[in-house]
Amino acid sequence: MKEALQQIKDTATSQLKEITDLQELDNLRVKFLGKKGELTNILKQMGKLSAEERPAMGQLANQVREFLENEVAAKQELLKKAAMEQKLKLETIDVTMPGTKVEKGHKHPLNIVLDDIKEIFIGMGFEIAEGPEIETDYYNFEALNLPKNHPARDTQDTFYISENMLLRTQTSPVQIRVMENKKPPIRIIAPGRVYRSDAVDATHSPVFHQIEGLVVDKNITMADLKGCLEAVVKKIYGESAVIRFRPHHFPFTEPSAEVDLQCFNCHGEGCRICKGEGWIEILGCGMVHPKVLSNCGINPEEYSGFAFGIGLERLVMGRYSIDDMRMFYENDVRFLSQF
Repeated sequence: MKEALQQIKDTATSQLKEITDLQELDNLRVKFLGKKGELTNILKQMGKLSAEERPAMGQLANQVREFLENEVAAKQELLKKAAMEQKLKLETIDVTMPGTKVEKGHKHPLNIVLDDIKEIFIGMGFEIAEGPEIETDYYNFEALNLPKNHPARDTQDTFYISENMLLRTQTSPVQIRVMENKKPPIRIIAPGRVYRSDAVDATHSPVFHQIEGLVVDKNITMADLKGCLEAVVKKIYGESAVIRFRPHHFPFTEPSAEVDLQCFNCHGEGCRICKGEGWIEILGCGMVHPKVLSNCGINPEEYSGFAFGIGLERLVMGRYSIDDMRMFYENDVRFLSQF
């Protein structure tokens, strides 16, 4: 048994020198010192020894166990230290290296132009008003002189949520809400998203942005409307911008007009963008219908006003000579990084 204990000590010592990782070390520990290890198997044979031999063999066995445990512990510390040094070596940070460049974002072209338009109108004494994108039928249609049987509703291509709730087709409902809660004089613009079931093409989208404007005061005339819009368009496009007013009909204004911008692409010659007409419609406008004023508790005999609705996307297309509004929504970084 003495020879067997010495053999275990020598074999374990030899194998310890070859071990290079902690898993191998643990396997060796189990092999020699585990419950079913070689040293345990030797100790199970102690019963075969005489009473005189057992103390000496027991002492030797304990010495071998203590020696191996100490050797395994020492080896474990060496391996842990080596592993930590290797990890630190691999994770070393060179503080002299240049840092990773963080790409800086910027405004979307729609927001760039919208902010410019807000500044123009604020400079003219207007306030910014907001309202919900999910509207009631009353605010989106009826209060604007569009009763349920009105034929103009058929041209709106409305997204209905229920019989009386819908995605707003214009930001005109904001005008109604303001007139209900504020006495004239009123000067507001109401920018925001609107929704219509339009077929997608270069100048149409089911989701787009509109900027509604409203002025209500005493002695407001069509001349005030025309002067306001011409000043705004020239601020946006420059003094050379050309617009025209065409008679039109809107249930909520009387008289009404469409305003066209001379095509920025062909300058009136006719092209794909303007569908060969030389002009691009940018807004509808007119004098606020007396019935709309009455619906909001404003006396049309005392006050008058004008209103308009501008398509933001088309303004931006004109500003930057963009020929397809779908590019605004495709999130192509190559396109957006130009602005």
